[in-house]
Amino acid sequence: MLTKKEVREITDRIKECTIGIIGDFCVDIYWHADMTLSELSRETPHYPLPVTAEKTSMGAGGNVAANLAALNPKKIYAVSLIGDDWRGMLLRSLINKSGISDEYIIETEGRFTNAYCKPMRHGISMTVYEDPRLDFENRIPIDENTEEKVIENLRDLAKKTDVLCVADQFRYGIITDRVREEIISLAKGGLTVICDSRYNIGKYTDCILKPNEVECFRAVYGNDGFINAGEEQFLEAAKTLAVKNNAKVFCTLGDKGSFVTNGKTGEKISAKKLTGELDICGAGDTSLSAFSLAVTTGAPLEKAAALAGLASAVTVKKIGRTGTASAEEIENIAE
Repeated sequence: MLTKKEVREITDRIKECTIGIIGDFCVDIYWHADMTLSELSRETPHYPLPVTAEKTSMGAGGNVAANLAALNPKKIYAVSLIGDDWRGMLLRSLINKSGISDEYIIETEGRFTNAYCKPMRHGISMTVYEDPRLDFENRIPIDENTEEKVIENLRDLAKKTDVLCVADQFRYGIITDRVREEIISLAKGGLTVICDSRYNIGKYTDCILKPNEVECFRAVYGNDGFINAGEEQFLEAAKTLAVKNNAKVFCTLGDKGSFVTNGKTGEKISAKKLTGELDICGAGDTSLSAFSLAVTTGAPLEKAAALAGLASAVTVKKIGRTGTASAEEIENIAE
């Protein structure tokens, strides 16, 4: 565990850092409907959802960016895609309000802006019912011109930062095979690259990889054996992935902490003990952002992993939202 003094030293240095992020940004939209106000429609036999409040935030890779911004670095550059639709305008506005540069945000024709829309029903009791989520996710690859623009922006961004954070989430998102090859090329050229990927973590070499235990196990063994695996098997998978991909691996283990390894040696980082209700949604995004910024300051990977664990411990206590962790909040729960 980091002491309060160590947390303060790292977070103070973060204020002088410039970091880049490439990833699949989306809009998270919550529509809160008060069903006590609903009246039967005259035209159809349905009770409509009377929306009385709307809350929006950046989701997916955008949530990683929001968590980066919460730690107040000197500059954040983002490479991502938006559509030429109202959600794109909303997402750009959220990016700007977060103080993130939109210089490398690419507006695409013929694709919509990714979004997760969540209708929430409120009634007489305190129970809140969430309707099925409406997912706006592109299902076709980006075109060649967009891909070229992404690579061009990525190369230019790499000249301005010492660390690139990669949030590779969607199957048909910004990171194509060619974009991934460029990311790896930048890493081989000396840029520190930290990668998180839901489906493709095993395709990144010569980088710092940030899988959770399931993603790590699948990348190494290609199956769902993680269901019966224990902690030792997960740690061995992390070491194997590091050797196989010529990488350093920061593997998160949920409430058991995390593990940092270069394939030969490794160090287990304990988790902050928490009680009460927890909401783990977005905890991985918080972990990636805090870890990446700590690495940008020059902190050893073990200390960066410890800071990431504390940051995640802050956000999992924020119920019903994908929250962020500030430097002050992290310091408050340190030893």
